[in-house]
Amino acid sequence: MPAGNSFGNVPPVNGGTMNIWEVILAFLIVVLILVSLLSNVLVLICFLYSTDIRKQVPGLFILNLTFCNLLMTVLNMPLTLAGIIYKNPPGGDQLCHIVGFLETFLTTNSMLSMAALSIDRWIAVVFPLNYHSKMRYKDAALILSYTWLHSVSFPIVATSLSWVGFHHLYASCTLYNKRLEDRTQFMIFTGVFHSLSFLLSFIVLCFTYLKVLKVARFHCKRIDVITMQTLVLLVDIHPSVRERCLEEQKRRRQRATKKISTFIGTFILCFAPYVITRLIELSSIVPINTHWGVISKCLAYSKAVSDPFVYSLLRHQYKKTWKDVINKILKRSSINSSALTSESQSRNILQVNE
Repeated sequence: MPAGNSFGNVPPVNGGTMNIWEVILAFLIVVLILVSLLSNVLVLICFLYSTDIRKQVPGLFILNLTFCNLLMTVLNMPLTLAGIIYKNPPGGDQLCHIVGFLETFLTTNSMLSMAALSIDRWIAVVFPLNYHSKMRYKDAALILSYTWLHSVSFPIVATSLSWVGFHHLYASCTLYNKRLEDRTQFMIFTGVFHSLSFLLSFIVLCFTYLKVLKVARFHCKRIDVITMQTLVLLVDIHPSVRERCLEEQKRRRQRATKKISTFIGTFILCFAPYVITRLIELSSIVPINTHWGVISKCLAYSKAVSDPFVYSLLRHQYKKTWKDVINKILKRSSINSSALTSESQSRNILQVNE
């Protein structure tokens, strides 16, 4: 029987010895948990520490995305790790239903949060003069309210129809149908769900970021023209200075392309394999390897690891903030250690005098 059959009961496999693939996958999830926890907590600390970050409207979207990633890291990833090890729903069916509900909600919410961030960048770059009137805290709160309502609607429907459970193919509590009579309805539901979560977010990302790239390239061309005119006028300029100007011109053209490729590329790389696997699984024609099912799930989890770096920690403002936080902690610890050292020295002097 194919490992990826969603319809019909898949007999539970008793936990036994783990093969090399399962050990590697378990280790991979442990690494994902640790890196995701550290990076997302660091984003949260930056948000709480910096008033400038809190004042910015995109900070609300990043905060929402960070909370989704943290909950996914704390709740879903450890249970998938337990599912790989024990090959059974960890904590019983009741806990599995709750975690499956949250997995569907958090994944959709994080996708729509990325789409919201792309809309914010599109308005900021394409309509810079109207940005503060078009994207206020009130508008951001309305967008977030929609993302929550949109995200919670699908797991509510799935839970009410008993389409949430432990799926052995992904070793996770997720969308899962055990009844053959519900096959058609579940196929329609899964198709609509991925269309209005993954596909919708992907279309929004492509539309907004390609518009941003178009504007960025237009401004680069204007700057290039001014640079070339300046270099022509400055006849006596040193060749090394001319070369540095041309190199900077080339880097400027590539910078926007790299950033936008990163935004869209990480979204596709992390989510597309899992979504495609889920859709292929519905056909029950192509057998899906169990290890590939877990790998595709790990790729989806890896978005929680990449998001803090893609959207926050590598930006100048966040870099400055987390460096300030680290320096403050190190300075405080060095002051404490010096105080302890001086105290111990004074005690030694007193003992000698006695």
